[in-house]
Amino acid sequence: MSRQFPKAHYTFADCLAWDESKHIEIIHGEAIVMLTPLRVHQEICGELSRQLANFLDGKGAEVFFAPFAVRLFEKEGDAPESVDTMVLPDISVICDHNKLDEYGCKGAPDMVVEILSPSTQRHDQLVKLRLYQQAGVQEYWIVDPENRTVRVILMDEDGRFQPHEVYGCEDLAKVNTLDGCFIELAKVFPARD
Repeated sequence: MSRQFPKAHYTFADCLAWDESKHIEIIHGEAIVMLTPLRVHQEICGELSRQLANFLDGKGAEVFFAPFAVRLFEKEGDAPESVDTMVLPDISVICDHNKLDEYGCKGAPDMVVEILSPSTQRHDQLVKLRLYQQAGVQEYWIVDPENRTVRVILMDEDGRFQPHEVYGCEDLAKVNTLDGCFIELAKVFPARD
């Protein structure tokens, strides 16, 4: 990640003017350039997205993968100039179609998945975890390609994230926000050569 921007405070209006090929998040007005992910990151993202999409087919909810703009705190009627937090989760599951617009998602997705990269570990496990909790994301998966694990964090009744489960590479991982959905992690983390 890089933080090399001259302006002091950015908004979603700035994002709309940037080159579409750049993957930039803004967090409380600070612009953060996301580096191109490694191949293993993309393989994991593709397989997780495929399994989620297959499960959701015909069920009314949708899965989106990065780059997909999520304006966590945007409310109905907010102008792009007033939205200063926009993230690009690796995977977002959205059950409420009213949250979707031409730019992505306004408000919290039901589920978010972040796949750790060397450059994003701290960002995903601290900064984004706090943002997702504040926004009301119900389920947050942190996928660790190096250790081949999935850490599941759920929102409790008090609006706080609580560790729920850690799954290994051979486990069947339950998606708690999608009744009856299980992810085959052996397909997400194929056997190493």
